[in-house]
Amino acid sequence: MMNIQTLPNQFIINDHNHHQESNTSNPTAFETLRHLASGNAVVIFVISGCCMCHVVKQLLFGLGVGPTVVELDRHGSTGREMHALLRHFASEGQQPVPAVFVGGKFLGGIEAVMSCHINGTLVPLLKDAGALWL
Repeated sequence: MMNIQTLPNQFIINDHNHHQESNTSNPTAFETLRHLASGNAVVIFVISGCCMCHVVKQLLFGLGVGPTVVELDRHGSTGREMHALLRHFASEGQQPVPAVFVGGKFLGGIEAVMSCHINGTLVPLLKDAGALWL
């Protein structure tokens, strides 16, 4: 998993690269994404009607996790900007949504989540993030 501020060099996204003069009433897309990811145990950025987004949500709900779900297409220009920002997190050839953050770190999209679920590492990650108490 990648910390939202420590991505590989080609995708470094931090306050120095994406700093914009902003006031507290109008945060940048990066600030909003960072705040959501760091302030919640599990966050899923989705587009409404996306079938893979639905699969990830159902998997997490089925495990007993109550993720914060952000429907990017319902957040106007900030949603579009966050969607564009999430493209930097996605691996080459992967879709930017669903984008899953666990414990403030980018886990990945549908492939990463399903891989972790199949290999047995998803539940420990969720427990470590405080999303599960089993």
